[in-house]
Amino acid sequence: MKEFEVIYKQHAVKMMAERGITKEQVEIALKRGNKFKQTDGILAKYSYFAIAYKVVRNKYIIKTVYVD
Repeated sequence: MKEFEVIYKQHAVKMMAERGITKEQVEIALKRGNKFKQTDGILAKYSYFAIAYKVVRNKYIIKTVYVD
């Protein structure tokens, strides 16, 4: 994966805190997770959680994080 910037929406940060998921885990999920195309972005599933995000230029915008 090329260099990228990760931007976390306020909702995603709140969900991460509630679920004990770190930024490092989210970045690993971006690199290694199974990805599924969504209506407005991508869903990446990795380990016990999933992240919903979209890509705008070289920025990954994390919309939400949840336990799967």
